[in-house]
Amino acid sequence: PEQQKIVKILSTWDNAIEKQIQLIAQLENRKRGLMQQLLTGKKRLKGFEGAVTYTPLKPFLHELSERNRNNTATVLSVTNSKGFISQEEQFDRIVASVDLSNYKVIRKGQFAYNPSRVNVGSLDLLQTFREGLLSPMYVVFKTNETKLLPIFLYYQLKSSWFIKHIPLFVQGSVRDSLSFDGLCAMKFFIPSIEEQTAIAEILSTADKEIDFAKKRRAGLKEQKKGLMQVLLTGEKRVRI
Repeated sequence: PEQQKIVKILSTWDNAIEKQIQLIAQLENRKRGLMQQLLTGKKRLKGFEGAVTYTPLKPFLHELSERNRNNTATVLSVTNSKGFISQEEQFDRIVASVDLSNYKVIRKGQFAYNPSRVNVGSLDLLQTFREGLLSPMYVVFKTNETKLLPIFLYYQLKSSWFIKHIPLFVQGSVRDSLSFDGLCAMKFFIPSIEEQTAIAEILSTADKEIDFAKKRRAGLKEQKKGLMQVLLTGEKRVRI
């Protein structure tokens, strides 16, 4: 009977975790749908209208190549799953060369991507660090913020539309690579700053809902882990 009671208790947490997983999937699907509709101009928000045109990014972007001079900033990497992280966090050790003088400087609000891995999502907008250093292999750039909001472009570059069209603009025989010129040649729906702001706010809200659901799932998993430790060892007994 006590075993059955323990199984029942743990099953309650399993069910709650499963429901949270389903909720996360629903929220992520909803966000994908919003991105497909709003970032392509297929659906316009109330108060915004006009012809939907696709414009090359070239007039809106500026490549950056500032090199490191003081060796004090954190060495970063761009991962496809977490975006910008410190190289120490990624590899559990510092793997950058001792001489960082040729490393590129990136600052908050600027973008970077790995030309050979952008097709798997190795691209991000720096938001969590004030500044950092990147290997010279990365392409670093910023937007003209009076015409293209960084957060709006971030969502465009994380869309399935962008990933799908990368093969049309890459070059190289050994490993396909998306150069800065290749990126600049890609055409996107770039509405007014006001509409960009409204779209970005909707997608940011969707991100917050997903993050909250994931934290809730992590909390439930920790609770279950704690219950297992005390119930399965007999440290805490259940009333029958």
